[in-house]
Formats: sequence, C-alpha cells, structure tokens
Amino acid sequence: MGQTEQTETHEDGGGESTFTVMVAAVANLGIALAKAVAGVISGSSAMLSEAAHSVADTVTELLLLTALKRSEKPADEEHPLGYGPERYIWAMLAAVATFVGGAVFSLYDGIHTLVAGEDLGDPLVSYIVLAVAFVLEGYSLRTGLKQAKGEAARFRAPFRVYFRRTPDTAVKAVVLEDSAALVGLVLAAGGLLGGQLTGSGVWDGLASLLIGLLLLVVAWVLGRSNAEFLIGRPLPRPMRDRIRAELLADEHIEAVLELTTLVQGPREALVAAKVDFRDASTAAQIEWACERAEQRLREAFPGIGRVYLDPTPGYAQRRDEGLNPWP
Repeated sequence: MGQTEQTETHEDGGGESTFTVMVAAVANLGIALAKAVAGVISGSSAMLSEAAHSVADTVTELLLLTALKRSEKPADEEHPLGYGPERYIWAMLAAVATFVGGAVFSLYDGIHTLVAGEDLGDPLVSYIVLAVAFVLEGYSLRTGLKQAKGEAARFRAPFRVYFRRTPDTAVKAVVLEDSAALVGLVLAAGGLLGGQLTGSGVWDGLASLLIGLLLLVVAWVLGRSNAEFLIGRPLPRPMRDRIRAELLADEHIEAVLELTTLVQGPREALVAAKVDFRDASTAAQIEWACERAEQRLREAFPGIGRVYLDPTPGYAQRRDEGLNPWP
C-alpha cells in the first residue's frame, strides 16, 4: 500500500471516529438537559445523578473531539514523531471528567438522599425522559459498536480481543459510556419505581449510589487504557512476530537482534530494530535490503508510519571482538 493509500485510510478512520463522538455528544447534551428538568420536577436524586452522568459524558465527548483534532496535526520540526499521543492526554482528561463530574456527584447525591431523605414528586415526566434517553443512547451505542466491529473485522481480530486492546480509545470511551448510560437509565427507573411503590426515597438513593459506582468503573477502565498508551504500549505479539518474519525474509538479513515497536495512535506505529546483516553483503545491498524490508512492513501493516533499522554485529562477531552480546 502506497503513502497516499495509507493517508486515506488514516483520514477515513479518523473521520469515522469523529462522527461517532459527535453523535454521542449531541445525544448526551440533549439528554442532560431533559434529565435535569425531570429531576427537579420529580425530586429524584437518581434522575439528578443521571443528569450529572450525561453532563459528564458531554464534557467527555468534547474532550475526545479535541483529542481527535489535535492528534491529526502533521509532524513538524518541534514534534518529529507527530502529535498522535496527544489524543491519549485529552482522553485521559475525559476519563477524569467522567470520574469528577459523574461518579463523585452521583455518590454524594446518593449518600445525601439516604441520610436526609427526599420528597418525591410526580415521576411521570422522569419516566418519559428515561424512555427517550434510552432510545437516543441506544442509537449512539449502535454507532460506536458499528465502528468498533468494522475495525475488528478489518484487523481480522475477535471483537472482544480488539475492543480490549484497541488504541482507538475515543470509540472505546463512547461504547463504554453509552453502555453505562443504558444501565444507569435502568437503575434510575428502578429507583423511581421503588420509591413510587414504597413511598420511600431509599430506593432512589440506592440507585444513585449504584450509578456512581458504575461511573467509577468506567472512569477507571478508560483511565488505565489511556495511561498504557501514554507510557508506551508495543504492538501485539502476533504482529511483532510477523514483523520479525518479514525482516528475516530478506536474503541479506541473518538475524533480528532486538525489535522495538510503539503504538503512536489508532492507525500509527513505529518500528525500530537492531539487525545483523550478512557479512558478505555490500553497503549498497544493505541499503536496498533496508528499503525492501520497510516496504514489506508497510504493505503488511499500513499503520506502520516509521521504520528504523540499525545494522548491528551479530552474537558471534561481538564475541570475537570481546564485546558484550545483546541480551
């Protein structure tokens, strides 16, 4: 695959992620306003927790949109490896927003309701809002799942494996948050129904606490996923094994002494290797071997953006020269 095709693939994937996040942002903004109004009318702490949940999700989507836009900036002199990792910084902030804006408020509101109690109003408006929100959240989740499944099929990986290890944390955030939102809506409806049947606000307080715990889990999973990429995650082992095999396929390469890979974005990776070339190979043959190896790697994995090969003496040569062999 040539450079133009690689760029088109990257842009198409980035545009699809942007659309997915925008759908989620618009849905969450409308839902947040409706839930807040319903929470005030009904006096339900679970509904107010759900409103905080949707506000946190809206802030999250805005941060993810910022991440997508800023990470698309091309490499320059000050950032020779590009801006790809910046998406994980903003996505990490989005996870913090989910924790602070959603989980903390929901836990506080639930505890306050259990301790102080609450006066329940007419829950009819809340039921209507929850039903509409369920439809909108379901559509947003469907959009995110459609993209995630398409990406999994493109990489020929089982969906669960791809979703657990995907470097596209923006889509992962949308799917997890929308899934949590649907569960939260069911919990809020259960709290309303329990309060309506028993006349006690305890059920509503418990629902708010459960929503808060649910958001804590989501924030933890997203935060950990983005932290792994900020620290530096290699390509999966099967891909590393194939990269090594592609390098060894060249007749002038005897051994790959050390292989380092680094995920820099959803569709961008770096490969660096210390390579032992045949002693009989000329300088020109080594240069062309490097070119062929890079071309094969790009064809096999279009997401590989940079390849650095370091000609390095092999174990036997280093031993003969009295140098420490590579571990």
